[in-house]
Amino acid sequence: MTVMRGDAAGVDEASALTAAACLFNGFSERSRLAIVQHLVLGEHRVVDLTQHLGLAQSTVSKHLSCLADCGIVEVRAQGRASFYSLTHPDAILELLSAAEKLLALTGDAVTLCPTYGAAPGA
Repeated sequence: MTVMRGDAAGVDEASALTAAACLFNGFSERSRLAIVQHLVLGEHRVVDLTQHLGLAQSTVSKHLSCLADCGIVEVRAQGRASFYSLTHPDAILELLSAAEKLLALTGDAVTLCPTYGAAPGA
């Protein structure tokens, strides 16, 4: 998204916007975002995440696979266990902090959005 800051230096705007949209799509699902927030604290196994989040093992595994495909998480095998961690924890923490700041500034506007907002009672 260097295009947005005006230092495009040969970056194709359409490609940059597509990459940014794909990145944000990786964070767009509530369960994936909860997983990322837990991984900010350090590496976790699938079983740890299922216990912390109250999600099914298959759901957590599916979302971890998506996050790995997006380059957001990586996996480390230790014996029969797999440990998941963020690939760039500092950058992801900055992104989450910026999102929290923007949400504080916009108030309920995002959740009330008729297109992407939370459904009543959700």
